[in-house]
Amino acid sequence: MRKTTDRALTKRFVDSLTPEAKAYPRFDANLGGFGVRVHPTGRKTYFVQYRNKHGRSRWFLLGVHGAITAEQARIDAKGVLQAVAQGVDPADARKSFRNAPDMADLLDRYIADHVRKRNKPSVRAELERVVERYIRPALGSLKVAAVTRGDVEKLHRSLAGTPRQANVVRAICSKVFNLAEEWEYRPEGTNPCRKITRYSEHHRERFLSADELGRLGAVLRQAESEGLPWKISAEGKATAKHLPAERHRRTIYPRVVTAAVELLLFTGCRLSEVLGIRWEHIDLTAGTIVLPDTKAGRPQTVAINAPARQVLLALRPDDTQANPWVLPNRSRTVAVIQEKSEARGSAGRRRRASDGPLKKDAMEAAWQKIRAVAGLDDVHLHDLRHTVGTYAGQSGANAFLVRDLLRHSDLSMTHRYVNKADDPVRTLNDLVGERIAASLEGRSAAEIVPMRNAAKL
Repeated sequence: MRKTTDRALTKRFVDSLTPEAKAYPRFDANLGGFGVRVHPTGRKTYFVQYRNKHGRSRWFLLGVHGAITAEQARIDAKGVLQAVAQGVDPADARKSFRNAPDMADLLDRYIADHVRKRNKPSVRAELERVVERYIRPALGSLKVAAVTRGDVEKLHRSLAGTPRQANVVRAICSKVFNLAEEWEYRPEGTNPCRKITRYSEHHRERFLSADELGRLGAVLRQAESEGLPWKISAEGKATAKHLPAERHRRTIYPRVVTAAVELLLFTGCRLSEVLGIRWEHIDLTAGTIVLPDTKAGRPQTVAINAPARQVLLALRPDDTQANPWVLPNRSRTVAVIQEKSEARGSAGRRRRASDGPLKKDAMEAAWQKIRAVAGLDDVHLHDLRHTVGTYAGQSGANAFLVRDLLRHSDLSMTHRYVNKADDPVRTLNDLVGERIAASLEGRSAAEIVPMRNAAKL
């Protein structure tokens, strides 16, 4: 039964209301529909009762007494009643908002319906990493329709110390919200990333000098022979009771790790491309590597120069069917070495198939140690590709040859059917490979003379 009062709802009056066995309402004497409900627990909630344009009765909760004041509740009630007078149903609008998708739902759909269906594995992994590390923690709990430019700008600004990463996050957010409009999660033209200015990025121009290549080559040889020394960071651990003797504090790296570094330098390939090479992709007779999965999104051909050929010949197993990867997983390589040492003379033991290619994370971790010992702390693995391009330019090659050598996408349409191993690029590749190999070995570069029928050798 509706209980009214001839008194206005004030703090003093609401405080004086006592709970009963059942919840009951008290309506304000001055504003029709505005009231407070007293619950048996003593909790008191402000509400508005109204009829929508269809004549249905609605109860709209305004807030809890104590959390909001009676005067604030009265102001909110007037706003609700004004909306009702204009044909809006605030209760339905609130329900729709509560049932609306949040950013966590949108990001899940973005990954499932866009990233995993339209991007290759290496790109998928990076997009998912950015979403999970940066975007979901910052925006995941918000409603899609409620995200503002300020929300995205705050996230973008928090990454100002890493401009490139900040711009990547902004670009992914922009794509996510474009899809939100396409999927009708937001109205058209409401992408909150609009007018958020990208940060200026400083592109790296780092490449290795001949002296630095010499140091790197010496460390690579040391890594696979006597091993690289451990780094003991915590104080007191250097004299720990169970620490091995200093001569044993070294890590010997498998040949696949040092070979990966050499192939990056000799081919100019990206790390993901080198790690993904299988023996079936290599034609040593033609002197080519066909990369099926590249940044350009199509197969590309890489010319094999003499130093790269030597690395590949040394790595090639007797059975490329059982060991299809040029750079097999490090754990598998170590296991094979252990099998050989434990079963010396046991020729009948079968070698198990490779457990897959060398992992990118493992290669990055190994590089951190290699570059530290070589005194190349600011050199990234991708800078080895920069080194190839720089040496090619210094060798007198024009921009077109350098782009062909590095397989940049600018010429992908023009040269879709051109063999990248044609003689000009092959000769340039040999020159660069010989110069890098000479520096790694600490010797002078030999003169490379192009041969007309080199592919037949």
